[in-house]
This record gives sequence, C-alpha cells and structure tokens, in this order.
Amino acid sequence: MSDIASVSLERPLEDIARDLGESFAEFGFGIVRDHGIPDDLVARAQAASEAFFALPDEAKRAYKIEGNAGARGYTPFGQEQAKDATVFDLKEFWHVGRDLDDGHPLARFMEPNIWPAEVPEFEPTMRELFNAFDASGSRILSAIAIHLGEAPDFFDPAIEDGNSVLRLLRYPPLPEDAPDGAIRAAPHGDINAITLLLGAEEAGLELLTRKGEWLAVSPPPGALAVNIGDMLERLTNHRLRSTTHRVVNPSGDAARRTRYSMPYFLHFRPDFEIAPLPSCIAEGAEGEAPEPILAHDFLMQRLREIKLA
Repeated sequence: MSDIASVSLERPLEDIARDLGESFAEFGFGIVRDHGIPDDLVARAQAASEAFFALPDEAKRAYKIEGNAGARGYTPFGQEQAKDATVFDLKEFWHVGRDLDDGHPLARFMEPNIWPAEVPEFEPTMRELFNAFDASGSRILSAIAIHLGEAPDFFDPAIEDGNSVLRLLRYPPLPEDAPDGAIRAAPHGDINAITLLLGAEEAGLELLTRKGEWLAVSPPPGALAVNIGDMLERLTNHRLRSTTHRVVNPSGDAARRTRYSMPYFLHFRPDFEIAPLPSCIAEGAEGEAPEPILAHDFLMQRLREIKLA
C-alpha cells in the first residue's frame, strides 16, 4: 500500500474493512469521510471552543484542576510534554470525558466534567459532540474487527463506558520567545485504542513511515484523520501500528494564525484486560507477545511518562 486509505463510513463495513485495516497496518492512519458527525454540530463546537479560548488567561486557569492529570477541564499553554521530548508543546486544551452516575462501578476511574460558565452553549454542544464521536469511533472499530477476522461487535464490550476523552485544542500563533526546538506537538504515539481527529485539513500533521520519513496527513475538509493508539497496537501484537506523529510549526502567514483541532481519544474500559489476541500471535511466538495489562494501569503508566500524572 503506497497511500493512506480514504474510505466512506457510509459504505458497508465489509467493503471498507480491508482498505482501512491495511492502511492501519502500514501507516497507522486512515482517512474517514462521511463519518456521521453533522457539519452544523462541528461548526457549533468550533465556535464554542473559540469562545472559551478567547477568555482572559485568568478566567481559563480557574478551570485547571490540580491532581487529575489534566483529565478534565483546562490545561494551560506550555504544560504538556511528549514522552522523551526536552521542551513543552506549543498548545493549550480542554478535556471533556464520559459522564457516569456516582453509583456506576467505573465512576471511580473517571473525574466528573466541569464546564465554563462564561460560555453557556459549551456544555450542551460538547456533550453532543462527544456522543457523535463515540458513535463514529464504534463503527470504525467494527470495521477493524472485521479486518482482524472477528465479529463486527467484537469491540463493543471493551469500549462500553470506556474512559474516552474529547480534547479541544488551540495552537496559538507561534510565540517569538518559544524555546529552541519547541513545536506544536512533538513526535509522540497516542495512548488509547483509536484517535479520531477533526481539523487536520490545515497543514502540519505528519506521521513517521516505516522508512523513517515524515509523511503529511492531509484529509479533505470535514473528514477525520484516524490513527491507531498504543492500546490497540498492544492488543493486536503490533499487527496494527501506533505510529509516531507530530504537528509541525507552520511558516509564512500560517505562523501568525491560530490553529484549532478536535481529537477524540477513544479508550477501552478501565477494567478491560489488554491481552494480545491469539489470532495476532504466530505459532511458537507466544512468549514474545506483550504481557496482559489492565487498560487503566496502562493509561496511568503512560500519563506519568508525558508528565500529566
């Protein structure tokens, strides 16, 4: 496969499973069109996101929650740092998570959401967007299951009430005093199962190929860039790749513009055991497969590595 696959989610899953699966195996990325997230919802979410980030710094910092690894609310500019990076990323963001009742057995793993009072449309819009991303991600996982030789609903129990996170990102115009080597998002792999990204049509997102070359990921306007995360790579014993990717700094006029994007990090349930699928382990190579680990334990291990826990 020479190009990242671009598929329509309106087509039967059996028709797209092979192209999407092969793209995930080679590049770790695929482009998904007709994903079912309405254009008007995306526009409303964009407007609400911009309204929040336009607030004074003091107002935004009032929504920074100490001690929760940035799981909910606001994370200020210059705080997140990629694993093995020496400088921080040039971005600020807000996290929305799943709402669970207090009595839910998984509630202890998920912080309650908080919402900015200054932007009243923020809460209903982001709740709606979270659910739309969740539905789209579930359908993409069904296509992946088919590619792996499993039933379309194979992943349903693994992601039910999963610890997924919607991130609203703002990359400000490049600051003149940025540290040497700082870019909008340093090379990293995602922790979760799959990531669905809206807003990647503006240049900057790049993946690292098997040959060690950086390849631009350029979906058409409104389409999703979807990539495999470390959890799914581990579950498939590296059959599907969690590819290193980055967001590079723009040049010219684009350097003076703000960039916004909305990634959705689809996670397994915290109590799901990530044990390599037998179908992804070659006969006689059982001892080389990764050890089973609970999704929550894996998440916390990785959050510590990127200085968020």
